[in-house]
Amino acid sequence: MRNESQFHKLLGQRYTQFEDELDKKDPSDTRQLWHTPTELFRPYYGEAIARYLVSNYEIYKDPFHDLIIYELGAGNGTLMLNVLDYIRDFHPEVYDRTQYKVIEISTALAALQASQLTASASARGHASHVEIINRSIFTWDVIVAKPCFFLALEVFDNFPHDAIRYDPITEQPHQCTVLIDDEGDFYEFYTKEIDPVADRYLRLRHAVCSRPFNHPLKRSRWLRNISARLPFAPNMTDPEYIPTSLMQFFDILRDYFPMHQLLTSDFHVFPDGAVS
Repeated sequence: MRNESQFHKLLGQRYTQFEDELDKKDPSDTRQLWHTPTELFRPYYGEAIARYLVSNYEIYKDPFHDLIIYELGAGNGTLMLNVLDYIRDFHPEVYDRTQYKVIEISTALAALQASQLTASASARGHASHVEIINRSIFTWDVIVAKPCFFLALEVFDNFPHDAIRYDPITEQPHQCTVLIDDEGDFYEFYTKEIDPVADRYLRLRHAVCSRPFNHPLKRSRWLRNISARLPFAPNMTDPEYIPTSLMQFFDILRDYFPMHQLLTSDFHVFPDGAVS
């Protein structure tokens, strides 16, 4: 592709083709209107990742270690099948030593991924290479001491975040807590008591990052002092959403997958997104 404009043009065409194919089978006006690159560019997206995995495995190949791949949140199982199809077809000697392990928190999706392995004769051959682990990565407690690749594609945006607002004058952070009343309604309130996970994230960021970066306190203190004293001015900044769960995920990789190589991609923006 020549440039980003051509990519976005192709992406629009892929969306249209993808939706048209779905409508042929099951017309729907309420179906989600966004899809992951894995689905839109299948099988090529998965094949590109497979080429990367095999190339790196062969560079560092140890005769005592298999090609071990962990995928976090495999969705429909499309990437799993595309990766395994490519390795089987083009690198059969590597395929014989390939282990593909899915870590899936959703019981329904874990069942769907398992069913994909029996959906066709081609897919059935992969069953002996795949293990689907139905659990949350955040409860992981098994040390994987062997070299492995860890795939986390379009996953980080789904991790929980903590909302923090700041006093514009003192710069003191306040953490959001959600109150649920007897009728099931949700209410936000902010407290100066920061939980240990959020506090650790803020301290780490302060230690390793330098401004300017996108932050509610990025304006000068002088301007914030003036603005805070205007009539009807809010007493706290807009919220920022800090990736505390992502930090915990990296802790798990460090502690339980000490020889991993992480391969990740995610959305850099959600057009017309809503925070709820």
